Amino acid sequence: MKHEKLETTLPVLQDQYGRIKRKLRISVTDRCNFKCIYCMPEHPEWMKKQDLLSFEALFAFCQYMVGQGIENIRITGGEPLMRQGVVHFIADLQRLRAFGLKRISITTNAHYLAKYAQALKQAGLDDLNISLDSLNPAQFKQLTKKELAPVLNGIEAARKAELPFKLNCVLMKGRNDDQIVPMVQWAKQQSIPLRFIEFMPLDGDRHWTNDTVVTEAEILAQLQPHYEVQLLPQQHEPARIYQLDGNYPLGIISTISHSFCGDCDRIRLTAQGELYNCLFAQQGLNIKPYLQDILQQNNELKQLALLQLEQQLKPYIWHKAQGYHAIQQQHTRKISMHMLGG
Repeated sequence: MKHEKLETTLPVLQDQYGRIKRKLRISVTDRCNFKCIYCMPEHPEWMKKQDLLSFEALFAFCQYMVGQGIENIRITGGEPLMRQGVVHFIADLQRLRAFGLKRISITTNAHYLAKYAQALKQAGLDDLNISLDSLNPAQFKQLTKKELAPVLNGIEAARKAELPFKLNCVLMKGRNDDQIVPMVQWAKQQSIPLRFIEFMPLDGDRHWTNDTVVTEAEILAQLQPHYEVQLLPQQHEPARIYQLDGNYPLGIISTISHSFCGDCDRIRLTAQGELYNCLFAQQGLNIKPYLQDILQQNNELKQLALLQLEQQLKPYIWHKAQGYHAIQQQHTRKISMHMLGG
């Protein structure tokens, strides 16, 4: 029997600068047990649980987005391990690998990781990002209002479960910039990938100023007396990678001093159903009504909801701004890091 070759065009999510979106970050909760200065407001007003998108709605959205070319899904918060059912959600997402999903990740503060590491591995999680902003217990408590020991226990649990992970350290001048060399020494000795992140204007109480940023150049200046530092070619990742002593890759995410926006392939969904085409976007797109309609039994209503979602979502992604430096002077933003998940 003769088979005709069919010409097919894969659907893509592309913005006006030609950047194709391959990565989706989903916040499953705004709640967190930490109060990190660069993220959480002093007096947060949590979303009501009934206002959160259900895992069924989140799965429906992920299914649609994988069909549009999304290859990587990262689950964030708040602290995602605080939401009951997140491990089952990760297990459910495995069904999308047959349709093009390549990687499922999670970002966590690791406080609950000792409890969940093995279950996350069994559920099919590919890797984690773990926030660790100081190795000094007193300083860590000052930064987060929590103890360091459970986090270190969580890191050890991830290692035992053979879950690959990276450490993320947000640096703030006068608060933890004395941790640059100790963090690198410890992570290098443990063979743990580490990334330093410049403090971004996404803090809950809007105390950010340029003066509080520890820049990429300042990080390198502290490291150069101790290590031979070589810049490696940058891939499609936000971090610039430096090889230390020829054998340890250190990442620096320098959004403020050396923006990576030109290659950004990410979009983000909040726990209550607002899509953001950029970490610094002034306005989100509320897609919750469409997702609720997609879950209805009526197939005609479902198809209409999918069409309406596409008509809203693709133009919104198309109009993504060029990057942080193009929109930094606008001050209408109302959402902070704890709601968007980084």
